[in-house]
Amino acid sequence: MRFLAITRAELTILRRNLWIFMATLIMLAFALALSFAGSAPTGTLGVDMLTISVASMTTLSVYLAPLLALMMGFDAISGDRDRGSLALLLTYPAGRGELLAGKFLAHLAALTIAMVIGFGAAGAIAAWFGGAGAESLLALARLVLTSILLGAVFLVLGYAISALANSTTAAAGLSAGLWLVFVVLFDLALLGAVVMDGDGVFTQNIFPWVMVANPADAFRLWNIAASEGVALSSGMAGAAAALPAWAAPLSLLAWPILGFLLARAAFQKVEP
Repeated sequence: MRFLAITRAELTILRRNLWIFMATLIMLAFALALSFAGSAPTGTLGVDMLTISVASMTTLSVYLAPLLALMMGFDAISGDRDRGSLALLLTYPAGRGELLAGKFLAHLAALTIAMVIGFGAAGAIAAWFGGAGAESLLALARLVLTSILLGAVFLVLGYAISALANSTTAAAGLSAGLWLVFVVLFDLALLGAVVMDGDGVFTQNIFPWVMVANPADAFRLWNIAASEGVALSSGMAGAAAALPAWAAPLSLLAWPILGFLLARAAFQKVEP
């Protein structure tokens, strides 16, 4: 359990530089704003305010959870190397995999605090003012858990970039590019492919599987497919229905494991 010492040290660093506070404040502010801004259609759709808020916060999390995770992870290795502290870390009686696991648990704990407080507070306010049913409460809990999973995906991808990059500046640029590809450009490319699909073969048979291979889209589809109210509010019920129920959860659960293995392999080649 030597990696727990690394976790405690990383948590201390996060508290000192106010990362936990800032991440929580960002999640809370955006979640509250979207909850109230998106609550107008409740009467039209026949669902409670919390269901609408969960649909809005799902969209928020697709953009914000990966961004916060990459901001935490991009300098996890390159930053230590540039500051000269990586050589000291490698003298500890812990393997590189344990060092990476310790950092991962600390960063994931910070993201978890931000998600629970941000989405929890926004959900509680939405339920207080607009009502909530059992399905919407379950959807909120699912949103928080899957947002943590999505953050875990981009944390380990950030570590991989941090290990592969020559400097912290390069890691920051590559992380920004990764966020753009997975969160923005991937869906735009799929949209272009659908528009150009004359016979509909790609749209009906290939498009859903390519979409769910992206962890950001897998997160969105998991939350949509699991709740009829959220699917109705989001307008993505068709895409969710085209896939088996296990596809999105499997994708989102597999990505953190594959990403961690990639980050560990890249870290093994890093010289302090």
